[in-house]
Amino acid sequence: MDSKDNDLFKPDNKGCMEWLELKPERSVVYVSFGSIAVIKKQQLEEILWGLRESGRPYPWVVRKDNREEGVELEDGEDGMVVEWCSQVKVLSHPSVGCFVTHCGWNSTLESLVSGVPTKGVRQWTDQGTNAKLMEMWAMGWGVRLTKREF
Repeated sequence: MDSKDNDLFKPDNKGCMEWLELKPERSVVYVSFGSIAVIKKQQLEEILWGLRESGRPYPWVVRKDNREEGVELEDGEDGMVVEWCSQVKVLSHPSVGCFVTHCGWNSTLESLVSGVPTKGVRQWTDQGTNAKLMEMWAMGWGVRLTKREF
């Protein structure tokens, strides 16, 4: 790992930042559920359906080990699925208008620093607490969504 690279995994070479450059300001929904949580098939399908139905462009981080659920995650005109990217860079990009996150501590802090409105889809451990703190004390910065059992 390069000393300048703070990412846990090697970023995908799909050109996510170049793709963001083509999108209007605050039009993009960025989706990432962190480095540990594995999303189940039904949840992957519902997230994909929601993203497509939103009509908004989206980069969605789905790790390689989470693609074994059998859900077709193809890039489309308005969607890009990557294995990993620099979340700090993506959240700092002017085209990003919303961040759908698991509310892990790093993602919580990065969304706060970037000023991007956040939708929380907590998965486990501290994420419920982080989502609640975002909702309670950040004056509308974050919205907590109740975990849905699948």
